[in-house]
Amino acid sequence: MNDPCADHILCVYNLSRSFGGVQALRDTQVHIRRGNITGLIGPNGSGKTTLFQAISGMDRGFVGSIYFDHKSISGKRASKIYRSGLARTFQLSRPFPELTVMENLMAAGKPGATDLRERARQLLAKVKLERYWNVLAKDLSYGQQRLMEFLRVLMSDPMLILLDEPAAGINPTLRKTLWSMVRELNAKGTTFFIIEHDMSVIADLCTDIYVLNEGENIAHGDLESIRQNEHVLEAYFGT
Repeated sequence: MNDPCADHILCVYNLSRSFGGVQALRDTQVHIRRGNITGLIGPNGSGKTTLFQAISGMDRGFVGSIYFDHKSISGKRASKIYRSGLARTFQLSRPFPELTVMENLMAAGKPGATDLRERARQLLAKVKLERYWNVLAKDLSYGQQRLMEFLRVLMSDPMLILLDEPAAGINPTLRKTLWSMVRELNAKGTTFFIIEHDMSVIADLCTDIYVLNEGENIAHGDLESIRQNEHVLEAYFGT
């Protein structure tokens, strides 16, 4: 039998999801090549976050198939998918507000790992947040909370990371730090799938781009082909 995902780390086949009478996803197809940084763009309400919800196991009410690292994860619980090496961030930060920064990071580590505290310290140092290790998460700035959420994802050393508008609402300095870490991790083999509205970021980071509109995948390719696609120009760029 042929491998359903070939040389791709993630494959989504014919994914559909409806909420009442609203079709959020329509036969969506996605293939993420291992080691790539792939972008996901589209107008608000086009189904981007719904797709991430399905892939990460946060929403299991879909029709279709999802394969990660050559194994089916369709219908799997989010916790099991996370442990298999697929992690994500959310549009809105979800810290444990009454826990310290260090406790937030350690809670996201691999079960049974013995070096969680040291790994957390190293990650905090990379983004110059080490002095906040004992600060409650609720007392961080919004941008710092977003960065901490990204670090929590890294605590599990995932193979594939889904980033849902990770730079939204954070200042340019923290944004630069975030994207620098994405590049560094990608150079070491981590695969990324990123929802991002800033086309300059997409142009700078992504070699491959998917475009959703009204739940349908209307285009896929490099930035130049996306820019010239009539469906994209009409749906996303408004021309």
